[in-house]
Amino acid sequence: MKSLICTLLLLGFSSVFSIQQQEDENEVSQQLSSEDGRPKLASTDSQQNCHLCFPDIHAALRELTAMITEQKANDRAFETRLREAEQAAEQQMFLLEELNKKNDALSNLTQSQVEELRKDNRDKEIAFSAALMQSSSGNIGPFTTDITLTYRNVFTNIGNAYNPITGIFTAPLKGVYMFHISLYGPASQSTPSTIGIIKNGQLVVMAHAHQAQNVVNSSKGVVLLMEVGDVVYVRLFSNRRISDNQNNHNTFSGYLLFPLRE
Repeated sequence: MKSLICTLLLLGFSSVFSIQQQEDENEVSQQLSSEDGRPKLASTDSQQNCHLCFPDIHAALRELTAMITEQKANDRAFETRLREAEQAAEQQMFLLEELNKKNDALSNLTQSQVEELRKDNRDKEIAFSAALMQSSSGNIGPFTTDITLTYRNVFTNIGNAYNPITGIFTAPLKGVYMFHISLYGPASQSTPSTIGIIKNGQLVVMAHAHQAQNVVNSSKGVVLLMEVGDVVYVRLFSNRRISDNQNNHNTFSGYLLFPLRE
C-alpha cells in the first residue's frame, strides 16, 4: 500500500515537472519569435502530453483516494473485531475464574463432608457378640429368683456399648437395633431352660426348651427401637437351668441397624 502511494506521488511530481519544463521551453520560444518578428506556436506533442498527463493524475488520485477510504473502512472493521475479541476473552477469563472458585469451594466442601461422614460412621459403628463362659463349663441355675446373665466371653464389642461385667447393653444412639439370643441346656424331667430379652425391665421375647432326654436348645431374635440410654439384657428365669462349655452354645448379640434423628 505504501509503495503504491509513493509510486503515484512520484508519477504526479514527474508529470508536473515535465509540464513546467515544457511551459518554460514554450515561453523561451515565444520570446525568440517575438524578437524575430515571427509568431511561433507551442509544440503539438507538448500540448498532447499536457492533456494526457492531467487526466492520468486525477484518475490515479481518485483511485488512491478510494483505496485509502477502503483501507480505513477495513481498519475500522478490524479494530471493531479486535475489541469484540478482547471483550470476549475478558468475559471468558472472568467465567473461568468464577468456575475455578466454585470448583475450589466444592472441593473443600466435599472434603469436609467426607470427614464428617467418616466421623459419623465411626460414631455409628455399634455391634457386639458374647458367650457365657470364657474357659470353664457347667450349669447355671436353677435359682430361686430371676438373674441377669453376664456373657463374659466377648467376641466383638465395637463401640463398647456392651458391658461384660454387668451383662447390660446401653444404647449410645437413638436407632433401630437387632438383638439375638441362643439357649442351650441339659435335659431334665423337672427343670426346663428359659431365658428372655429384657428392655428397660420389660420382657420382650423368650426362648424356652424342655425335654427329658439328651440336651435342649432354642433361640430368639428381635428388632427394637432404642432411645439413647435404653438398656437391653438377658434374664434367666427362676427355677430354670442352662449349661455351656467351650463350644459357646449360649450367646447374646446385638448391633445397630440404622440410626434415627433425635
